[in-house]
Amino acid sequence: MTHPAPHIAIIGAGIGGLSTALRLAHVGARVSVFERHSTPGGKMRTLPSVAGPVDAGPTVLTMKHVFEALFAETGSALSDHVTLTREETLARHFWRDGTTLDLFADTDASIDAVEQTFGHKAAREFTAFHAQTAKLFEAFDAPMMRTAAPSLLSMTAQIMRRPHLIPAMAPHRTMAQNLERLFSEPRLAQLFGRYATYVGGRPDASPALLSLIAFAESQGVWHVTGGMHQLACAIAARATALGARFHYNAHVSRIDMEEGQPKALITDAGRIAVDAICFNGDPRAIAIGMLGNDVARAVEPETTSPRSLSACVHSFAAEVTGIDLAAHNVFFCDDPATEFGPIAQGDIPQDATLYVCAQDRFGGQPPTGPERFEIIMNAPPVADRTALTAEEKDTCHTRIMAQLQDFGLRFSPTPPPDSLTMPQGFAAMFPASNGALYGRSPHGMMAAFKRPTVRSRIPGLYLVGGGVHPGAGIPMATLCGAHAAAAMIRDLHLTSPPHRVATHGGTSTASPTMAHAPSQSSAS
Repeated sequence: MTHPAPHIAIIGAGIGGLSTALRLAHVGARVSVFERHSTPGGKMRTLPSVAGPVDAGPTVLTMKHVFEALFAETGSALSDHVTLTREETLARHFWRDGTTLDLFADTDASIDAVEQTFGHKAAREFTAFHAQTAKLFEAFDAPMMRTAAPSLLSMTAQIMRRPHLIPAMAPHRTMAQNLERLFSEPRLAQLFGRYATYVGGRPDASPALLSLIAFAESQGVWHVTGGMHQLACAIAARATALGARFHYNAHVSRIDMEEGQPKALITDAGRIAVDAICFNGDPRAIAIGMLGNDVARAVEPETTSPRSLSACVHSFAAEVTGIDLAAHNVFFCDDPATEFGPIAQGDIPQDATLYVCAQDRFGGQPPTGPERFEIIMNAPPVADRTALTAEEKDTCHTRIMAQLQDFGLRFSPTPPPDSLTMPQGFAAMFPASNGALYGRSPHGMMAAFKRPTVRSRIPGLYLVGGGVHPGAGIPMATLCGAHAAAAMIRDLHLTSPPHRVATHGGTSTASPTMAHAPSQSSAS
């Protein structure tokens, strides 16, 4: 007699849940993914525009090897599913005094650009900074990012074996303090301080160690043909081909427990029995009881707070004049304190650094006619169910457009306020998140050890996503999916049988027990 493969439910089809689903389907588990929205991707979402779907979430793809490994280790190849193009220009940076600086995938070209813009001393300091961040990235990649549960003891041992890392870590300095020490040119300190925001932190409160993010980006930035959302769709399609079933517009209201373990999901359409559950949402949702009081103890509240940054995000299409844009552009405010001071107090800043993604300029070719843009301004998180007034949204919209006009950048037509998603909008889309886009805040030297890990405090209930170790960002959440899948494979004694291709539909709004519910495919 053969026993059926265990049934694993994944709640949420963000990049962490998708990578977990693909890995589990590859080893023969029965995988059901329940997503409350109509498409996969989570924060990797798009909105319609006159020029086609425009990215409204992450736009920067780094650490391509993480995605290559995901497909290679599940019997395929990344290049068979999406087309990636390496961007030679990492980003174009603008200051109000007219200074511009391009950084490149070629480090020597970046050094030359820094020297031409800021002089020989600045170039020497940049070279030293790049070498320092390379050492930090190499030292902490394996013991932090690639381990499922980082240990302070093992990290201490690693540092003791390599004491030369301690000055580079600057353990008693914030990122902003350390960059002020490393760069005599304040605009370079401001530029590299913005990398703290990549994981939802303020440079004046994040540990100096996070400067290693700059090295990760320097190793290459890739463009996904069709937009970042296509990567999510490709992973969902590959998981479906291996037998995973996706249920969209499917809201999970509760997890039922029996004998101390999760045994079923309660959805709007019925009860689904399971052998294990992986939650791909903000862990705070579990901690505050949104999936039932019986599972609230699975996540310790202190592992989900304080909260990371949120954002105000414009997504629209228009024609543009006034400035020669790259694909990735950063328009700096005059003083970081005018941005991060108000954010620390919970206020939307009046003058903030703005990131502008010109989605149709990847490859360096300006398009003709309307092109797609995403503008991101950092913002504080908000309390649950905070109301947003039309006046607040209009004020934020007006500030962003006026600031870009100050730089000489003009859009025609000017995007309307309804193209702007505010923190309250993200809070509504992602329950219990407070609109925080990166989970727990990275502030403080010990923050990396305080995030939840993939094994929750309840056996059989696992966690995955940007709110879980190793943290925020598309590559990190994908690595988290590898950790979560490995834990379930080990705990449920899954092996890798000769794989069959699924014959069922695979993509629906119906659960396996809902034969007559309507079906809707949205993984195209």
